[in-house]
Amino acid sequence: MTISPAFQSFARQAPAHHAAWLQAVAGLGTASALEGKTQSLVYIGILAAARLESGLAFHVQEAKGYGASRDEIISAVLAGLPAVGNCVVQALPAALDAFDHN
Repeated sequence: MTISPAFQSFARQAPAHHAAWLQAVAGLGTASALEGKTQSLVYIGILAAARLESGLAFHVQEAKGYGASRDEIISAVLAGLPAVGNCVVQALPAALDAFDHN
């Protein structure tokens, strides 16, 4: 999986914080009633809406691993259009590049 340079730096430079973060993420994943693919697609939509493109490649690959299709990735990225507008379109190239090439 592709991990952004920023997240790699976080792991190297602040290993205790990184470990705590991963523990929290694992706990939240366990608490979720959503199955893996749905959770991944929701997260992709949130990343797009929040304009956090650096995490898209990792999470698109995760969703693809759960069986998400290219069209589902597109729909996840664009799901925020009614709420936040066309800023989500900016995430589409990065998400599709991650799906097509990783």
